[in-house]
Amino acid sequence: MANILALIETTSTGGLKSSAAGLIGAAAQLGTPVAVLAATPGAGAASVAELGRLGAAKVYIAEGDGVGRVLTRPQLEALAGAVEAHGPAAVLVSNSNESRGVAGRLAVRVGGAVAAEAVGVRADGGRIIAVHSVFGGDYTTESTIEGGLPIITLRPGSIEERAEAAIPEVSTVTLVLAAGPAANIVELREAPAETGRPALRGAAKVVSGGRGLGAKDNFALVEQLADALGAAVGASRAAVDAGFVPQSHQVGQTGVAVSPQLYVALGISGAIQHRAGMQTSKTIVAINKDEDAPIFEVADFGIVGDVFTVVPQLVEAIKARQLAAV
Repeated sequence: MANILALIETTSTGGLKSSAAGLIGAAAQLGTPVAVLAATPGAGAASVAELGRLGAAKVYIAEGDGVGRVLTRPQLEALAGAVEAHGPAAVLVSNSNESRGVAGRLAVRVGGAVAAEAVGVRADGGRIIAVHSVFGGDYTTESTIEGGLPIITLRPGSIEERAEAAIPEVSTVTLVLAAGPAANIVELREAPAETGRPALRGAAKVVSGGRGLGAKDNFALVEQLADALGAAVGASRAAVDAGFVPQSHQVGQTGVAVSPQLYVALGISGAIQHRAGMQTSKTIVAINKDEDAPIFEVADFGIVGDVFTVVPQLVEAIKARQLAAV
């Protein structure tokens, strides 16, 4: 089977980001998953067992002092080295700000091309096909790369399939950064987590609120349901513009694109800008008092009613069921 590279993103402390499972799962659908990791000297070995559990058949570790100090170049050099060593049929990266930049630079370096923000991949004969959700999620399109290495950015959370655990073949090389202009990381400060909720990008469950909540104080209703479900908190652009929550919570075309297993929309009308960022969710539940709201067009389950009446009852029912299961 052809090798498929998956660039694994890491946190500031060296841990694997949640996108790793989906990337390796997608790679396994196309061929032999090869996890590519840029790490500081001696740090890469700590991730091998976890990558094997996620299904990486091979792990390519590029270690160097530049990791964490130079922006994107270590990941670029790690991928370029892995391309040379493994001759892959495709390269998969997360559709994050950092990895998108790596994808574009790698395409220039190796003569490939980028298929951006795919929500699925498949092999068709000798071709790699990227599946995209476009025009606000109203259409599904497919693309392929002709005459070059396919480099595909995948929307976090969009890949459900997981690879079978493996004992990976590991190769470790020294990362050498070429001289030249680069963006150096002078200081890194982690923003303190305000809650124990999952991060919005890549969350398995998301509860979002819209302008229908009416006021900033009422957004607590979204947080209560999110906490009951163990979900991340999102919002429509209208709710962000109204000052209910910070822009970092915005789901949509100009915010965060999510593909969770469960998406609950409270008081969200469902403008196309919002649907573009959540329509690929596996199950969508909408609660809105306007029965003609566009959100019901994409919802798997719709409740026409007042969120201030429906949601408290829903929270109580979830808590009662959780207690009964203990």
